[in-house]
Amino acid sequence: MNFSGKVALITGAAVGLGYAVAVTFAEMGADLILLDMNEEGLKTVKTDCETKGVKVLTYTCDISNEQDVYMVVDEAEKEFGKIDFLINNAAVWRDHSKFVDSSTDLWKKYFDINVFGTVYVTRAVLRGMLKREYGKIVNIASVAGHFGNQGMVHYSATKGAVIAMSAALSKEVVNNGINVNCVSPGTVSPVPDGDMNYHYETPLCRLGRTGTGTENASLIAYLCSDEARYIVGQNILID
Repeated sequence: MNFSGKVALITGAAVGLGYAVAVTFAEMGADLILLDMNEEGLKTVKTDCETKGVKVLTYTCDISNEQDVYMVVDEAEKEFGKIDFLINNAAVWRDHSKFVDSSTDLWKKYFDINVFGTVYVTRAVLRGMLKREYGKIVNIASVAGHFGNQGMVHYSATKGAVIAMSAALSKEVVNNGINVNCVSPGTVSPVPDGDMNYHYETPLCRLGRTGTGTENASLIAYLCSDEARYIVGQNILID
């Protein structure tokens, strides 16, 4: 796959899966717009991607702040002239509160970032895609949104919302040249020191190990490629 001449916006790009997607897209020639709250992590991924010979813009951005999202997307589009791919990866998840103990504030935080953040970024980017009648949107959900995870009802609910949003939105924009799909990873490996093939053993997955950054990013890249133009409105479990 060759993404030369394409521009990708990736949220949650500083670490883990977001980092892996950024590097993978850079290797394929895409210029990048990278968003995250982790300023130091953004510096690292920017450097690592620029070694691939692509242009990289980074923004320290809280995607739950609607106005900041619009400002960042507007600035990035003025710089690059377009956004071809959107990867909505940013999310919070490290909480295992039982439902009866989970606070309303916790639920609001998870929905503000995981759902409304995805809504804000998508709406900001989609306007340009509709004008150009071209775009690929891949929303990162989770197997938790498909099966439901015990002790993570709040997280599962947000990812279920992202899956449903992806399916519904795809029907609105498919005739405008825009493909919307969703990817739901199982247990995803971190990417320590840029090791895209790092994994560890776990009984939670059928192969007995976590999925690597490369494995997950490769699926996301495929969904943005022209080879996947017939795949629309799907939630693909990679586990």
